[in-house]
Amino acid sequence: MFEKKVQREIRELHQQLKKILDEDRGERVMVFTDNKEMMELAAQLNRLLEEKAKTEADFRRSEIASRKMLSNISHDLKTPLTVIRGYLEIMRTKEEAALEGQADLQMAAEPEGQANLQMLEKAEQKAGAMMELIDSFFSLAKIEAGDMDITLSALDVCEVCRESILDFYEMLTDADFQVEVGLPETPVSVQGNREALQRILSNLISNVIRYGSEGKYLGIFLRTDGQSAYIDVVDKGKGIDSVFADSVFERLFTMEDSRSRSVQGNGLGLTIAKRLAERMDGELKLKSEPHVRTIFTVTLKRAG
Repeated sequence: MFEKKVQREIRELHQQLKKILDEDRGERVMVFTDNKEMMELAAQLNRLLEEKAKTEADFRRSEIASRKMLSNISHDLKTPLTVIRGYLEIMRTKEEAALEGQADLQMAAEPEGQANLQMLEKAEQKAGAMMELIDSFFSLAKIEAGDMDITLSALDVCEVCRESILDFYEMLTDADFQVEVGLPETPVSVQGNREALQRILSNLISNVIRYGSEGKYLGIFLRTDGQSAYIDVVDKGKGIDSVFADSVFERLFTMEDSRSRSVQGNGLGLTIAKRLAERMDGELKLKSEPHVRTIFTVTLKRAG
């Protein structure tokens, strides 16, 4: 009889502990017993749970502080870099004017002047790339620190999709992309933020142009069910191997074969897109079959 009682109490402790851990609940185990060993076991389990809760709280505070620090650093770096870009632009403009003056006087442009102009142009390009990276870091830091105001309201997802395609129409046409759009004629309302959704789609379409260009195809489709709307952004390029399926959403991740500066991004676009989707109570997922079809799916809750 005593053994059965102990077994029952252990089973109850196990069930309580499993539920607390599985559901990440800030509760403690309780056991109603006169067995001193069982009471001590429950006390030590509660001690472990308290330490776990304290560690998680400390980690969250540290993570928030780190994100705010990164946001502040990114903001502080933007001002001097903007000044540097301004000076480089002035210097380049003066050099171009000097070379044009030589041409007007029918004088051969000095090789030194041409070399200076090329160096200034390269420096300006590098400063521009650095500014773009800092802007992305700043945006990501603000999103993760909760400092970016993302107000949710009902919006027509079809309208936002059409606008996003039009923003890239000239670039897609110049690159000879086949564009396929599958959107309902009637509005589909979701709970979201227009600017956030525009940025997500902009990042996804930019990725198709940058990494999926060999497929020369972009598709954007909308599916719905009772609770959600699903935006599929599709390409038929080289795709993403399954081993990288989760890594593509990590900060600063770029594919090994995208090291060419003509196509490489800063490795933050998909991270920002995923965080924005999550801030809208949605999600961003990837499904890819290399050289066949790659699909990024944005899921948002339907309004009403």
